[in-house]
Amino acid sequence: MTTKGKRVLRLVRRAGRMIRSARLTSGGVFQKGADPANLVTVYDTAVQDYLERGLLRLYPDAVFMAEEQENDPAVLTAERCFVIDPIDGTANFVHDLSRSVISVAMLSRGEVVMGLVYDLYNDEAYFATRGGGAYLNGRPIRVSDRAPADAMTAFGTTPYEKEETADATFALASVLFRKTRDVRRFGAAALDLAYVAAGRCDMFFEMKLSPWDIAAGILLVTEAGGRVSDMSGAPIALGGRVPMLAASAACYDFLLAEARAVLEAN
Repeated sequence: MTTKGKRVLRLVRRAGRMIRSARLTSGGVFQKGADPANLVTVYDTAVQDYLERGLLRLYPDAVFMAEEQENDPAVLTAERCFVIDPIDGTANFVHDLSRSVISVAMLSRGEVVMGLVYDLYNDEAYFATRGGGAYLNGRPIRVSDRAPADAMTAFGTTPYEKEETADATFALASVLFRKTRDVRRFGAAALDLAYVAAGRCDMFFEMKLSPWDIAAGILLVTEAGGRVSDMSGAPIALGGRVPMLAASAACYDFLLAEARAVLEAN
């Protein structure tokens, strides 16, 4: 890890302490838009502001795409763009479930060149650089080599668009529950992707995700030897909300085939 990479990690760890020490009250939780599942807290915005200020001190030329602000997809093609989710798993945070992470990715001209997912409750920092491999607290990590029948599948439920995505989501989860070892729903896509990179889970899917959910995790998975795509097998486009698959090399073709079959039927 470079000196600046270490400084980014220290910044994110300090942001994690802000979240762990939070004393959340009902007055600090707000609904975004019409969907009661779409929440934001005073800590989401405070952590995002803290991270942006700190990253600007390290990289004065940086621009940002982040969950709790208005965004222009054009910033993703800048020389240096940070894509930030200050609390991935806000609903978990609100319910005190201790399953939330901070996700920070750095893009250069549209390519993810650095990814960091920090599991603040377990003090686990997943870090990757383009061409430099993936690491967990400084140790190299790789995706698993388990066969699909022995695999653990993480998935997300796209709770902000339930009517549009629920049938396909749970149809695919049902298929995978029957054909693999088991399924898990952790409630934070960035954490799911980190788990795939570390070989803790073997596959992941969700019907719609935003750039801040997945930018860092995409690099973690690919640098750890895994594969990512949309549900047609095409590369992920980070400009908007997209469907996503991620898996070890041993499980990717199986997951893609099952996802295509379910989507055709639904």
